[in-house]
Amino acid sequence: MTSRRPGSGSWRSWSGLEAADGLELLRPRSAAEVAAEVRRVRAAGGTLKALGTGHSFTAIARPEGSAMLPHGMVGITSVDREAMTVTARAGTPLKVLNAQLEALGLSLHNMGDIAEQTLAGATSTGTHGTGGRAAGLSAQLVGLELVDGTGTLLRATPDENPDVLDLARVGLGALGVITTVTFAVEPLFHLRATEEPMSWAEGLDRFDELAASYDHVDMYWFPHTDRLLTKRNERVGTDPAVADPLPRWRAWLDDDLLSNTVFGAQTAVLNHAPRVIPRANRLAARLFGPRTYTDVAHRVFTTERRVRFREMEYAVPRAVGLDVLRECRRVIDRSGLTVSFPVEIRVAPADDVPLSTAYERDSLYLAFHTHHRTDHARYFALVEQVLKDAGGRPHWGKLHTRQADGLAELYPRFDDFLALRDRLDPDRVFTNAYLRRVLGA
Repeated sequence: MTSRRPGSGSWRSWSGLEAADGLELLRPRSAAEVAAEVRRVRAAGGTLKALGTGHSFTAIARPEGSAMLPHGMVGITSVDREAMTVTARAGTPLKVLNAQLEALGLSLHNMGDIAEQTLAGATSTGTHGTGGRAAGLSAQLVGLELVDGTGTLLRATPDENPDVLDLARVGLGALGVITTVTFAVEPLFHLRATEEPMSWAEGLDRFDELAASYDHVDMYWFPHTDRLLTKRNERVGTDPAVADPLPRWRAWLDDDLLSNTVFGAQTAVLNHAPRVIPRANRLAARLFGPRTYTDVAHRVFTTERRVRFREMEYAVPRAVGLDVLRECRRVIDRSGLTVSFPVEIRVAPADDVPLSTAYERDSLYLAFHTHHRTDHARYFALVEQVLKDAGGRPHWGKLHTRQADGLAELYPRFDDFLALRDRLDPDRVFTNAYLRRVLGA
């Protein structure tokens, strides 16, 4: 039976921007228990949100009544080596799936740069990486099961309820509680990572060349400087003998001490001394020297992030992406604002997921960050206008101000999604303030 704690629970997002109290916390351990709870909440006229790990910056997961915790729905349930698919429970953190896949000699094709999110949360919000055949996790989904707003368990595959699979791969938590996901996987592979600083001019001049030459390219621009940190990953096969990971001391120095401890302390102090930020950014941009290493894919793709921040990210058309970045820099430079966090630049191929930010168009992603104790509003508003003017699509799990009418213009199949929502959740059991804003009633 589901463990239940009525009216006494609380929830807070990782960034601290969103919180809720007085929640009924539910701890289901099976799809049947999820379905029973959905039917009970629906009969009472309430609402229910399935929680992940709170890594969305928006209020997409903020509960308004009952909240379903993911901890009892973890782990791989089946492996099909002939079809090269793996099915896992939806509450599984990505880092747990990565470790279990590695033990099986398997890997996802691509992923984002953190691995704390649950599989349902990461796919439902359109979490993506950079480059590759498929940047988004949702584009690697070939099946899922969910409990809809009537408490019915639906299996969605290319052959069974294909319309549900099509639209629910990025479902925003609006269509049901996902209980399992099935990913297309491949043999465990290694990536050779090359990281080096570049000037702004060199990085942008070479960006298209690098994106075409390497499997995955990521760049970070330090505002108020002409410096970029570039990261390029290339596949080097499945043979374990190619592994050449960073020495422990170098990993500790770069990724633990400098990227987390020192950077966190520096940005916290700079909240109280904003005039020093340009000089500090110039120093930070020069602290990271070149390095090359080779490791299994998920250890190259993902990094630990202990410094809390706030983030806005948009996908703009790839063809105009670098011009949009240049305009964002001009706006920041003219504003008089000081920004202590880098701007991240990534690319994604077009995909066929209707609410994916890369739906039917090659995309360039621009991500803007601030320290979690910094007022982000003016900075994000300035660059958001540039991104909107370029036809940008906001990441569903990151801060933005878009509403349903404007979003409908960006997604050719927006009405199809709304129609499926009406069918699967007619009583809006899964709604909350964020969904009312981005989807309408």
